[in-house]
Amino acid sequence: MAASDGRFRCGVVAVVGRPNVGKSTLVNALVGFRVSIVSRRPQTTRHRILGIHTSEAGQIVLADTPGVHGRGRRAINRYMNRAASGALLGVDLALLVVEAGGFREDDERALGVIREAGVPCILVLNKVDRVRDKAQLLPMIAELAERHDFIEVFPISARRGTGIDDLRRGILARLPEREAMFPEDEVTDRSERFLAAELVREQLMRQLGDELPYSTTVEVERWEESGGLTRIHAVIWVEREGQKAIVIGAGGAQMRSIGTAARLAIERLLGRRVFLQLWCKVRENWSDDESQLRRFGYAD
Repeated sequence: MAASDGRFRCGVVAVVGRPNVGKSTLVNALVGFRVSIVSRRPQTTRHRILGIHTSEAGQIVLADTPGVHGRGRRAINRYMNRAASGALLGVDLALLVVEAGGFREDDERALGVIREAGVPCILVLNKVDRVRDKAQLLPMIAELAERHDFIEVFPISARRGTGIDDLRRGILARLPEREAMFPEDEVTDRSERFLAAELVREQLMRQLGDELPYSTTVEVERWEESGGLTRIHAVIWVEREGQKAIVIGAGGAQMRSIGTAARLAIERLLGRRVFLQLWCKVRENWSDDESQLRRFGYAD
């Protein structure tokens, strides 16, 4: 498979930015498949996840990263910042995702990570659909251009799909001529087991974000295939008994709501029937314990 001129391009592109700027939504839009969970809560993405888009012109391997941030001093916050910085090692290109309408301290921190890595960078100005007067974008782009020597600037709306095709072409044009790194039918480097756990955590973030923003994680303990049915047994880990009560809810109603929404999302992902059994257990202070983080898959 090759482009009409015979030049097939392929490379790894790190997607970098502060929390809640739309990186995962952008990766999903560029890949054309939902590989990263999304919510309105900052720091929803905790792991480096590869999303893969393959066309006749080339293959873009996108590294979705946790948001670079200065707040939070727990072990999990340190892990996420290391994951974001480490994602720039050996990549061909970086995308700095900035929200249209303002450049914040954490945006500067994310740009600093890119500067330190010395990686060529495209500026992606996201959420432009929220700016009524598009002429207001011009001074912001000019201001950002003074901060760094960006090789190109793309105003987009990842949520609406505006500008995604242009950005995809712009990325490919900057990648080296190289054979594909992954088979053309692969869209991520992560297993179904990992993605299922993430879809459960997505519902925790969406349904309980105000009460339990970052004190939960999900571990799949059993995965069984039987005919056309997948049986998944997973544990929602929290840090305190009071948090467990919130997850379960009165008469188990909240847990059922989380489980139903997660099961439907997993069925859409897998394309088959799913039986999802959830438990909620307490492991005190897991998010500030390096050994527990490793157990739950938060490894550098």
